[in-house]
Amino acid sequence: MGGVELENVRKIYANGRTAVVDASFSIAPGELAVFVGPSGCGKTTLLRMIAGLEDITSGTLRIGGRVVNDLPPKDRDIAMVFQNYALYPHMSVAENMGFGLRLRGSPRTEIARKVREAAELLGLSQLLDQKPGQLSGGQQQRVALGRALVRQPAVFLLDEPLSNLDARMRLATRIEIARLHRRLGTTMIYVTHDQIEAMTLGQRIVVLRDGVVQQIDSPMRLYRAPANLFVAGFLGTPVINLLPGRFDAADGGRLVMAADRSLPLALPDAWRPQLQPYDGRDIVLGLRPESLRLAAGDQPAHWPRCTALVEVVEPVGSEVFVAMRWNTCALTARLPPTVLPAVGESLTLSFDPDDLLFFDADSEARIDSA
Repeated sequence: MGGVELENVRKIYANGRTAVVDASFSIAPGELAVFVGPSGCGKTTLLRMIAGLEDITSGTLRIGGRVVNDLPPKDRDIAMVFQNYALYPHMSVAENMGFGLRLRGSPRTEIARKVREAAELLGLSQLLDQKPGQLSGGQQQRVALGRALVRQPAVFLLDEPLSNLDARMRLATRIEIARLHRRLGTTMIYVTHDQIEAMTLGQRIVVLRDGVVQQIDSPMRLYRAPANLFVAGFLGTPVINLLPGRFDAADGGRLVMAADRSLPLALPDAWRPQLQPYDGRDIVLGLRPESLRLAAGDQPAHWPRCTALVEVVEPVGSEVFVAMRWNTCALTARLPPTVLPAVGESLTLSFDPDDLLFFDADSEARIDSA
């Protein structure tokens, strides 16, 4: 196994565009790390620099403790799985999987053994004689994984490997990749723009925006304690509710919004020292959709309440997403399937003040509690 270390890694193209800005972080040996962010954020460029397919403008890259800045891809002990599978259509599954080993001059018996072991691990044993054109998209992706697997690299690099699959096949293949990582214990770096893939696969997630690393953390830590507004808004389905307004620290705190309407916050004492400097200043309040509940008599009396107008109802089987309008703000609630309100209906909602997130309106950084 090999860890990956980046120290102030930067990529600037000939036209002056900066794709990656001073990325510094480490991926531990055996870890499954995910690079996630919107299109053009630099995640694939970062992966290609690790692979040796893009030159590094400045900074230091280490794999397994060895500086690899100037090493060609074949000498980095990595294997890459691409988005488009890149299988040779005239070759069988077995030939595709063993092709890299054959180029290296490995003995035929060793190639056959490694291909057989990888095929068994990936459920491809019955397909070794077939051509890629005879396989489903999910099977082709497993062949591409197998081709990387037989090389037994120190680091696997996966560049949006599921983007060409339908939703059901993506889920199945995602589970297979997680199982494969657990069985092999090999370092994996996985690139995706899909935050659900990132949250479900990654042991740690690197969130990028415009080439800059925004936050590196475990999935649930990113979800519950996002570093800034971008991370908060990027992770989570449906997206987090963000309510801008002026903070008034009196009487447990309140958010003063347009037309002087306000939302009492009933903040616990732990929040007061952190938010007191924001008294009279603009902030952004964040509240996850699942934190909004239908108001009920058995809820604590101090929980804030608001009444919102239902605009869209989206039943998805196990839950219902309800898009609403409260004053000038859009709200989305994630409610139980037993709740199916009508469009135009008014719902009274409540929430636990401990679920609130606060962000500086100017810097967009999260305001942390004590």
